[in-house]
Amino acid sequence: QVQLVESGGGSVQAGGSLRLSCAVSGFTYSYNYCLGWFRQAPGKEREGVATIYTSSGGTWYAGSVKGRFTISQDNAKNTVYLQMNSLKPEDTAMYSCAAGTMSPAQALGGAGLRDSTYAYWGQGTQVTVSS
Repeated sequence: QVQLVESGGGSVQAGGSLRLSCAVSGFTYSYNYCLGWFRQAPGKEREGVATIYTSSGGTWYAGSVKGRFTISQDNAKNTVYLQMNSLKPEDTAMYSCAAGTMSPAQALGGAGLRDSTYAYWGQGTQVTVSS
């Protein structure tokens, strides 16, 4: 049974930092395995924030977080992280991690930031940024 469990959310003032963690278990790793972070604010659609392609270590980011957020993985711990710096009030959302697969061509086409790429999802962790 695949499980993804997020942690690390909380409340922070604008300009602050948080690091989210997602522990992955029960997933059969494959060459085209990808892990992603998504967020959804109240009344808004879910947005792909960052993804990492585990075979190559390649990463992709949404334009709104590029330069501020960093996705990384610890294969030994089966954990993916999202380091969030220079947080803004508009970053307030429920953040979820997800696991899936995509081909190299799909990765280059931006599939990593589309939620349809992912079959497995965590419950989410709330991030609130105050001004």
